[in-house]
Amino acid sequence: MNTATEEQVQIVDRQNRPSGVEPRGVMRRQALTHRASYILVFNREGELYLQMRTMNKDIYPGYWDVAAGGVVLAGESYEASAERELAEELGISGIPLVFLFDHYYEDATNRVWGRIFSCRHEGPFTLQAEEVAYGRFLPVDEALRLSLIEPFTPDGVEILQRIRSGK
Repeated sequence: MNTATEEQVQIVDRQNRPSGVEPRGVMRRQALTHRASYILVFNREGELYLQMRTMNKDIYPGYWDVAAGGVVLAGESYEASAERELAEELGISGIPLVFLFDHYYEDATNRVWGRIFSCRHEGPFTLQAEEVAYGRFLPVDEALRLSLIEPFTPDGVEILQRIRSGK
């Protein structure tokens, strides 16, 4: 199996059209536009599961993340990526994923077309030790307040704001 930096990632243009394939390390170094899946995990009370990213993550290490997920590999659909990432990061499989929306995010180091899904799960979770240090459920409004004083993935904050506004 390839290491994370050797994973072959689907590269896309600004309109989300496939434009090539590059190793993950090249995609990160060159900040190439790519695809990613995001899966928001809610419990029956409507609280969102937040994950603390480990310090060895290649982007936003040690930040809170609002979603399980990750890059879409070459030849992989958003849906297959979402199912794979949810199983890898949280140990969740075999549950329905609900498509919410597509979202583009860009900063100096990250350009990503994300497909946002949600699901319901109460836990317990089997956390992927290499990627997730720990996690907890919080109401969405509380997570947004926390993002003002603690480091959160900026793409995740945009997604939460969009969910909160209903757009």
